Amino acid sequence: MISQYTKGVLYALLGGTCLSTSGVLIRNLEQADGWEVLFYRSMAFLLTISLYIWYRYRREMFHAVYVVGRKGVLAAVLLGLASVCYIFAILNTTVANVVFIIGSSPLVTALVVWIFIGERVRKSGLAFMLLAAIGIGLMVADGMTGGGMTGILLAMIMVASFAFYLLILRSNRHIDQVPTTGLSGFVVLAIAAMMVQQFEINLHDLIICVALGVFQFGLGFLFLTLSARHIPAAEVALFALSESLLAPLWVWVGVNEVPSQFTIYGSALVFLSVFGYCIISIRSRNYLESDSS
Repeated sequence: MISQYTKGVLYALLGGTCLSTSGVLIRNLEQADGWEVLFYRSMAFLLTISLYIWYRYRREMFHAVYVVGRKGVLAAVLLGLASVCYIFAILNTTVANVVFIIGSSPLVTALVVWIFIGERVRKSGLAFMLLAAIGIGLMVADGMTGGGMTGILLAMIMVASFAFYLLILRSNRHIDQVPTTGLSGFVVLAIAAMMVQQFEINLHDLIICVALGVFQFGLGFLFLTLSARHIPAAEVALFALSESLLAPLWVWVGVNEVPSQFTIYGSALVFLSVFGYCIISIRSRNYLESDSS
């Protein structure tokens, strides 16, 4: 039987894998700008999450949304902000630069949850996070020399927003936070509706936006939200680094956006940190659970 910890790790890895498809999908857009993408992606995302909540709660659907409370609404705003920054970061710098800056989220999240709720990270976790940070640093330095500072700054804002989003989810894990994730779709939809200059979009771009809303963002954050119920917030962010590993690969294969040598070296360090921490954490948690039983 799969342990609760292993289940949380698998959810986080699946979430990161879904999120990793954003770059290659966005690079294949023909005409849609950032606000149009956010508007139609949010509509598809809302439909996906609403169907999940309805399937789980049926007549209690609206009550499930209501019980997330003010903290849930705040988390939704933070995730909405992160979503907006993410799209425009990718549009203003390379996919590799964005996702590897996002790779600093385990360190930022670990610091945030330690300060606010006292959730400590094991020493091995900190070591692997620092290893990942070194890899990210290689790519950030490469990105700064190659331009795209607007995208880099937006990616950093996204990391901070995502860290506090995970903090709220983890501190309120006794409440199902999937409705909170759904509410973020309303936040983005409202902002995008005010910013879109024209709502007309061709079929090709609409299909991509729907894929972003249903698969990339919808399933991605559904898995991450479920993961936060089973494992510490910093570890959710760490295992979700599968996004940072896979996203540059998809754009390399899909649109020939070739990563630099520093990006390749950095991705290797991120991969080693995620893989190593996965093995050590799952083994130790499973040992503790079997020993206690």
